[in-house]
Amino acid sequence: MADASKVPAADQVLRILSHLATQRGPVPAASIATALGLPRSTTYHLLGVLQERGFVVHLPEERRYGLGVAAFELSSGFSRQQPLTRLGRPLVAALVDRLGESGHLAVLHGRDVLYLVEERAPRRPSLVSDVGVRLPAHLTASGRAMLQALPPAQLRALYPDRAAFADLPSTTDAAPWSYSRLKTLLAEARAAGVAGEHGEVTRGLASVGAPVLDHLGWPAAAIAVTFAEGAPDELVDAASAAVVDAAATLSRRIGAR
Repeated sequence: MADASKVPAADQVLRILSHLATQRGPVPAASIATALGLPRSTTYHLLGVLQERGFVVHLPEERRYGLGVAAFELSSGFSRQQPLTRLGRPLVAALVDRLGESGHLAVLHGRDVLYLVEERAPRRPSLVSDVGVRLPAHLTASGRAMLQALPPAQLRALYPDRAAFADLPSTTDAAPWSYSRLKTLLAEARAAGVAGEHGEVTRGLASVGAPVLDHLGWPAAAIAVTFAEGAPDELVDAASAAVVDAAATLSRRIGAR
């Protein structure tokens, strides 16, 4: 692999694109230069090239730069190629073989989780979390694993009030949901290194999940395992360690540092 110091222009272009991708909206060139420690002349030159190629759009009235259509096309290509599914499926399958329990890979989509991979263990109960199914993120182990990795401002934007908390008819949890309750639950998951749920999706079943982080430290997905409520501590501990290990492996495979 080439050292970034040997191809500085390429490294600088990628840093600019990565920086723009983390902003809430277009930003001035001067702020890009300052944030990345680049000379202003270099920053303007690279932005001009990116603009010509469609990766950056310039808003002259606002004197700001944002991501262009070509950057969106890269994102669409990423989705079409389904690298998370391709890279994650063998890891989830290995989890199922090792533990004898069903495993899943899901991504966060708004306030829902969307299941991309579902590996069913033999002679285990059927699950609602099939491929393509969406469930409220705050009720699932996968969702909680990803939510606990979000910045506080992003989490608050997803759950501005009580109306944001959807429920499921099958849940055994009668307590009302609130942002403060969610924050407490996510803090516990963060401290434990693994998120869990107990009968909140399907009565009699529990799950543990861990986040898959991208190169910016954002939750790209989560890997989880589902088993019977009241399972032996040995199984719960083994499942927790296994999902953390699988999530860390997938994180590395998608470029996490």
